[in-house]
Amino acid sequence: MEFTKETNRIFAKDAAGKLIAEITFPNRSATTVDINHTFVDDSLRGQGVAGQLMLAAIDAIRAQGKKAIVTCPYAVGWFQKHPEFSALLDSEISSNK
Repeated sequence: MEFTKETNRIFAKDAAGKLIAEITFPNRSATTVDINHTFVDDSLRGQGVAGQLMLAAIDAIRAQGKKAIVTCPYAVGWFQKHPEFSALLDSEISSNK
């Protein structure tokens, strides 16, 4: 799947222009972003699209030289299942709900 990348947002639209996948990670400070929203359309569920969004966001956050906190429930669970990416997390303020 091809994603469109903007500053602190990665998304995909279908041929009709409908949003079908999105992750947002706005700045919280000069060095930290908040992965606060992940969306995947029902038509794409179970195909690994949310995981692809997470990996794309990680690449973007690393490229910015920032750390992340996670307030999106999906992202919290994803990081718990993928501890190999824990170095990206801001250990002082990350939410582990």
